[in-house]
Amino acid sequence: MKQAAARNRRNVTRKSGIKTLGKSVRAAAAAGNATDAAARFQTAESAIAKAAKAGAIHKRTAARRISRLARAAAASKK
Repeated sequence: MKQAAARNRRNVTRKSGIKTLGKSVRAAAAAGNATDAAARFQTAESAIAKAAKAGAIHKRTAARRISRLARAAAASKK
């Protein structure tokens, strides 16, 4: 039970961090700051991939989130 609780805490922390990073990418994109959005996207993409590798989120969920953030970051360049 202790292991499950520790893993749950770790996974919740990872998921929360991913959500925060996603919000920062979208905020930078909405502000029209393409360079900042691209830099934040790289950080978010790395965190999402690591969470999927660790099993905190499913690999298809990770791919979907990365794809959506990439579209948001690319939209700020236009």
